[in-house]
Amino acid sequence: MQFQRTPQLEKTIAGFPLLKTRDYKAHKSNVHTVGWNCDGRRLASGSIDKSARIWAPERSSDPRTSIELRGHTESVDQLRWDPTHPDHLATASCDRTVRIWDARSGKCIHKVDTSGQNINIAWSPDGHSIAVGNKEDMISFIDTRTFKIEKTAQFNVEVNEISWNPTGDLFLLTTGQGTVKVLDYHTMAELHVLDAHTANCYCLEFDPRGRYLASGSADASVNLWDLDEYVCVRTFGQLNWPIRTLSFSFDGAFIASGSEDLAIDISLVETGESVHQVKCGAAMNTIAWHPNKYLLAYAGDETERGPGGNMVSTGSLRVFGFSG
Repeated sequence: MQFQRTPQLEKTIAGFPLLKTRDYKAHKSNVHTVGWNCDGRRLASGSIDKSARIWAPERSSDPRTSIELRGHTESVDQLRWDPTHPDHLATASCDRTVRIWDARSGKCIHKVDTSGQNINIAWSPDGHSIAVGNKEDMISFIDTRTFKIEKTAQFNVEVNEISWNPTGDLFLLTTGQGTVKVLDYHTMAELHVLDAHTANCYCLEFDPRGRYLASGSADASVNLWDLDEYVCVRTFGQLNWPIRTLSFSFDGAFIASGSEDLAIDISLVETGESVHQVKCGAAMNTIAWHPNKYLLAYAGDETERGPGGNMVSTGSLRVFGFSG
């Protein structure tokens, strides 16, 4: 079907330059990961300062209204919400643990010990499994009914990001060889290898409408893959530095990409046209669209001058998309 730029879409694009960004500052060091829960009422952030936080960003940016999650003894590198439960959050840390939190109480309700320093995490669409990857390129799969590791998979390539597909029968990972591996989740048999990029492939993201997979790379490009044929249908090349993080808007109309450029690009998925750039003060580590609104959370390596005159991390995250 030919892509149509509807009046509503035109209005949305025209409104982007008028939207405001709010700053949420509570961490003591760089924020590495952000994510919205499934109903969009909460936003979580994880930091090098060994903590995670839960915010209600549409109500307040005051850090005193956020909930601090303490327990990890090393940096919180990635987090994921349970896609089936708005109050359950999983965090992966270099301290060799995965923690599951209750967002209502701010308490850790499960701790799972793992064999390595954890750097990436994914939660299956049915909520029954959590996958966590470590620096040794091993992925452990945790059964969320028992909170025991049910199986592991060791890879002989650098694994950068992991994810289930929307139906949960496939498991995908990006590699240091520039490829995306598509595996059968139950057997972990390799089904496809996408020669996605000419350099390290850092990130991947699924279109919420189930049409596309996006991959981002150190070659500064974002490729869009058709999920039926696994062919590249479009390339986004608006940024000049390695792509670290990707996110689709809730309706699949826009894709945001963050990199070492001092801007986040927002482009139309169906045409590749760049329609807005959100200015940033540093390289971006993480971005995430709200699950049902045009609100984009992001965080990076931004610094400010401290009391002694030295540059220190702002410890902040931001949300773009507010009208006032």
